Amino acid sequence: MGPGEVKPGSLRRRDVLGLGLGAATVLGAGCSPAAPAAVPVQWVGASHTRGHRLRRSGALPPVAVQRQAGALVIGAGVAGLAAARGLRQRGIDDVHVLELEDQPGGNSRGHQMAGMACPLGAHYLPLPGPQAREVSELLHELGLLKHELGRTVADERHLCHSPQERVFFEGAWAEGLLPPVEPGSRSAQQLQAFAAAVAAVQRAGAGRRGEPAFAQPAHRSAWGPLQAQLDAQTFAQWLDAHGLDDAHLRWYLGYCCRDDYGATPEEVSAWAGLHYFASRHGFHAPGSETEEREAVFTWPEGNAWLTQRLAAPLGERLHGGRTVLQVSEGRHAVEVLAWDEAQQRLERWTSPQVVLALPLFIAARVVQNPPPALAQAAALLPYAPWLVANLQIDAPLFDRPGAPPSWDNVVYGGRGLGYVDAMHQSLRPVPGATVLTAYHALARSERAALLADDPTPWAARVLAELRGAHPDIDEHVQRIHLMRWGHAMAIPVPGLQRHPALQALRGLRGRLRFAHADLAGCSVFEEACTAGAEAALA
Repeated sequence: MGPGEVKPGSLRRRDVLGLGLGAATVLGAGCSPAAPAAVPVQWVGASHTRGHRLRRSGALPPVAVQRQAGALVIGAGVAGLAAARGLRQRGIDDVHVLELEDQPGGNSRGHQMAGMACPLGAHYLPLPGPQAREVSELLHELGLLKHELGRTVADERHLCHSPQERVFFEGAWAEGLLPPVEPGSRSAQQLQAFAAAVAAVQRAGAGRRGEPAFAQPAHRSAWGPLQAQLDAQTFAQWLDAHGLDDAHLRWYLGYCCRDDYGATPEEVSAWAGLHYFASRHGFHAPGSETEEREAVFTWPEGNAWLTQRLAAPLGERLHGGRTVLQVSEGRHAVEVLAWDEAQQRLERWTSPQVVLALPLFIAARVVQNPPPALAQAAALLPYAPWLVANLQIDAPLFDRPGAPPSWDNVVYGGRGLGYVDAMHQSLRPVPGATVLTAYHALARSERAALLADDPTPWAARVLAELRGAHPDIDEHVQRIHLMRWGHAMAIPVPGLQRHPALQALRGLRGRLRFAHADLAGCSVFEEACTAGAEAALA
């Protein structure tokens, strides 16, 4: 078993019934499948015990190993790997990276079940906009983008194949993620009104020098009274003030906020709610000239495809299983104490320059004599817990009427965020076995429950949601691997954007630099990649 795994349990029919799920839910309407055999269920991925080592008090043991590095990066998520890449590009050969887990990638790590790759976290990347220069440069280097006849062209082999997405609504599948509404109905009118409001904010918020009102990365967009006003209220308050209260629209906007931020419109700022559409995804109401969402890059293993390629050049200079306990900035060097989980010994690293690519709440724990902005910034950021479930399926599932199986499949009104099909990109002519990856953004009050040893109640929760759309799922699921993210992503609550503490950390000059998506108040690839590249350049 890998890091964080526990002794596998199993999920039986009686487990589902014992959780209070009714017989109709278990069997599916009009179906009477045989009782499913025991399904092995286990936790996989990150080890929360390593992260919690920082909570323990007491004297440290003697240092067993002394190491030096030309530059040291702490954290092998997207930001840390981007920082290491940037340092190497600038001629620093002796770049070492310390990572808590055994594998790099942060919340863009991958997994395998029955020889099929699947994600443990982030699973797609939209085509970068003009402000995301560092992301565009990386994608060109990897061959995902190229210049052709004066324009940028994406390699279609890595774009999400059609059909891209569907929603299970009132007993049938509908194309796209917007619930289908009658033309001319109040719901249709409100969807069009929201699209008009997004366009109006984009126009009104543009900068005098041509900066867009919203961009990725966010610090390269305009900032003025309109953005400040949006950041001072919740998205729900803004929607209420604009009379946008249709249930279909509010469900969809809630889904989008939970998908990108792990939180609801009642929690995230209006700036963040509008930024989702105005900078990255767009919003196209039914009946508009362009209703389809823009193309995205995706792979069976999700964004692990990217992080694996960022990590590969590091070779033996990537050190997994290192729990960083202390970081001390001195006049001539930075000293780092790290616990080697495999050897069970303490290491001391020294380097003239350290990039701290950790979530800010962790950085605030490990940095000795931290700058005042670090403690202030860490106190600002709440974090969303997530559950990612990979279900090994032995055959195609029974499908309700409507739109055909897609890459992204969402249940309207569900507690989860739907599932993606790991084999959707394979282009195989006949459907067969696959892995379905289901995502659940959890309430912060559910974080403690993720630490339970028994994973079966969580597996039952995932199956209960999918059973309505696929009543035979119990017959075909072979194994379930669950990944728990206690602090998956920072939530962009009101008052966070352009906060002086976050700006101060981004602009710090010294031997210790900070690089993480937390500096933008939201966990997206473009922010992390840019933060790492900027830290290396500085």
